Amino acid sequence: MELYAINTGHFKLDGGAMFGVVPKKLWSRSYPADENNLSIWVLRCLLVVDGERKILIDSGLGDKQDEKFFGHFHLHGQDSLEKSLNDHGFQFEDITDVVHTHLHFDHCGGSAKWNDDRTDFIPTFPNATFWASGSHYEWAINPNQREKPSFLKENILPMQESGKLKLIDKEIEIFPNFSVKIFNGHTRGQLIPHIKFNGKTVVFMGDLLPSAAHIPLPYIMAYDIDPLLTLEEKKQFFIEAIENDYILFFEHDLYHECCTLKDTDKGVRADKFFKIEDLHGR
Repeated sequence: MELYAINTGHFKLDGGAMFGVVPKKLWSRSYPADENNLSIWVLRCLLVVDGERKILIDSGLGDKQDEKFFGHFHLHGQDSLEKSLNDHGFQFEDITDVVHTHLHFDHCGGSAKWNDDRTDFIPTFPNATFWASGSHYEWAINPNQREKPSFLKENILPMQESGKLKLIDKEIEIFPNFSVKIFNGHTRGQLIPHIKFNGKTVVFMGDLLPSAAHIPLPYIMAYDIDPLLTLEEKKQFFIEAIENDYILFFEHDLYHECCTLKDTDKGVRADKFFKIEDLHGR
């Protein structure tokens, strides 16, 4: 098995929204913002290559929306989904499976694209099976008013219409050494992949923990639909992560790709920081 970080670009979000009730004076010490209170976040996916199977976890924002849409998020940088896959020697056609943590636009937008004459949207990965939580899919196609702007039909329908969308209704091992667990605080039915690799467990954190700066328990996004549930989910996850020496892989952290955790007198904190490529030599 091999693991590759797939960087698909950078975007900006309001720092206050990203850290909820925590005052800027506190969160900005670990994650800075500009004069407009905007912080830079990365759109980082993970490619798991295991024999003939090539599994992409999440797919970034994509590039099919208009300039006005991307202008809201200040999309920038030289990385893209296609470029990052190509840099590691892979094409869209090589991907066999795409596992979505959830269907917010910044996590699944890259899974659909315009067709050649720009008359319709089609799956970006023609040979892939798409995976999502069944409860989350129902949540996404019948959205509440708070989350509705995050669920874009042009991202979701091409997967469903392809006939290759598989829905998961329980925590399960989807592939050998690749399992998912379900979390409901950020959004209903978020899948968090756990990958067994070189004697360790790598956990793709999705929006359960968007960055290392979100490790302190109260640091919870204002976007979460049930922040008190997120708080409890973080507590339980930290117990399991420290007990099993999990490696956390961050989807949105500009400054840190991976870390382990430790208990301190101030609560759970990051221990060691590193990149996913460093694990191949361990």
